[in-house]
Amino acid sequence: MKTVKIIAWIALIVFVIIQFIPTDKNESDTTPKTDFMMVNKVPSKIESQLKVSCYDCHSNNTAYPWYSKIQPIAWFLEEHIKDGKAELNFNEWNEYSHRRKKSKLRSIVKQIESGEMPMESYTLIHRDAILSKDKNDAVIEFMAKLKDSLK
Repeated sequence: MKTVKIIAWIALIVFVIIQFIPTDKNESDTTPKTDFMMVNKVPSKIESQLKVSCYDCHSNNTAYPWYSKIQPIAWFLEEHIKDGKAELNFNEWNEYSHRRKKSKLRSIVKQIESGEMPMESYTLIHRDAILSKDKNDAVIEFMAKLKDSLK
């Protein structure tokens, strides 16, 4: 019993100490001219859905929830956002080559169709990020048309 008590105290102390280890925040006050929404004529319904479902992980400005201040959750979120931006950053859209844009659009369509995106770990808490069948189809149709318009 004494060993369990010692382990519990050590775990509590470690938990408190790690709260003081900061993480990098993915926050920006400006929207760059290279942003996907600025470069493309995105219908307002598609724009709002992309911002709700995609931009937290795939842009330079994340809307952080309250639990993002708690370690080790903050580390998980930081790594997840870093990986998402490495794969696709909507804020840097116009810096991509046409070939890369087509590839990204093809990938977006494929991942939405297969249900990979938005990720289940994200939609568990962000219920508004779940794409209904109609929204899903609208986003896919827009992305497919945009891909076809690129030369």
